Amino acid sequence: MLKRIVVGVCGVSLVGLGLFSLYAWNPSIDPVNPSLTKDYSPEVIAQGKMLASAGYCSTCHTPPGGEEYAGNYEMHTEFGTIYSSNITPDAKTGIGSWSEEAFMRAMRTGVSRDGHHLLPAFPYEHFNKMSDQDINAIYAYIMTSIPGVEQVKKENGIPFPLNIRALQAGWKLLFADTEPFVEDSAQSEQWNRGAYLAEGVAHCGACHTPRNALGGEKYDEMYQGAAIDGWIAPSLTDTSTSPIPWRAQDFYEYLTTGNSRYHGSAAGPMAPVMHKGLSALPESDIEAISVYFAAKNGTDQNIDPSTSEALKSAIAAQHEQADLRINEGARLYATTCQACHYSSETVVKGRPLITLGSSTHLDEPNNLVNIMLDGVRSDQGIHGVVMPGFREALSDQDIASIAAYLRQAAGEESWPKLLEQVGDIRNQPRFEH
Repeated sequence: MLKRIVVGVCGVSLVGLGLFSLYAWNPSIDPVNPSLTKDYSPEVIAQGKMLASAGYCSTCHTPPGGEEYAGNYEMHTEFGTIYSSNITPDAKTGIGSWSEEAFMRAMRTGVSRDGHHLLPAFPYEHFNKMSDQDINAIYAYIMTSIPGVEQVKKENGIPFPLNIRALQAGWKLLFADTEPFVEDSAQSEQWNRGAYLAEGVAHCGACHTPRNALGGEKYDEMYQGAAIDGWIAPSLTDTSTSPIPWRAQDFYEYLTTGNSRYHGSAAGPMAPVMHKGLSALPESDIEAISVYFAAKNGTDQNIDPSTSEALKSAIAAQHEQADLRINEGARLYATTCQACHYSSETVVKGRPLITLGSSTHLDEPNNLVNIMLDGVRSDQGIHGVVMPGFREALSDQDIASIAAYLRQAAGEESWPKLLEQVGDIRNQPRFEH
């Protein structure tokens, strides 16, 4: 009897393995001669350039100081280190031998020209929502305008068995949203344009949506915030902890300048999203994205932040100075930060009122601590406006004291184990964006 059970289980397992292998297998697509790539109109190439920028292709496929689009940008994940691919039109190490068909399959299903599955660090489940026309425009731009660079991709540091590419087929079956974009007839044309861009080429959910234990996006918590590269991508929905709600004009201001007067400046992974990515889109597209996220945020567009109780309380809190002789955080803030971040009656653009800013109200201190440690460069936030970093000038205890003081002044509960968190954030890998 036991023998029959064992044989039966083995038989079912073999059949299941065979069926999964058939499901996971993808044929190779014949290579093409790069020199025979068809001619594309200047308009199509320009469209592709704009979309490649909006999709941050260069950001993820170019390491610091490396050749553009040549790959080996280092990404640290919970499953190991991943290096991006060479997507220049080099026939040997890049995608120069890829046809439009092969490029389309990779963008829509995450399968390479030779048939192997791509890791979901490549956001194909978002690019899948793009139109054929837009995907082909990106292909045209890369093949005609990017110099080919011969550079071999580094080996990923993903342990066995997670490095078995065929297993990605199972991951896709369980977690990947491969449905095409469908317009919502109940929404405006502008809202639908914003949704198409945000859910597709801009793949905002890839950073702002929480993920499960196996790295799949939790679609029922779409845009509700997630950890990314040592930072927190905050919620873009009505679950946002920002004391002043994000209106469409606040999103627009932030996405076009890198700063929102009532929410703070962009740094870390978000900085290149604006300055190297969305800045290529026409103004009408940024407005559409802003309208889309304002709707997700559920914000009354008629509110006036300048008269809000949150703003009044934040400004008033500055005048209630703690005893600097006994409150170390208040003393350090007064001597290190307050000269730039003090607001008498109105908030000065580019010099956010920190107790009002989004980073002080998040459930984790990462963003506030990262900015205190490394500051804001001239290519982040508002162009040309900088904040010095205090990594070498302030100790972990100093940073924790300032953060605790600001958190208390903002009317929030203390972050638990803050000193320990500051040390962890200081010692985490420093990502170049």
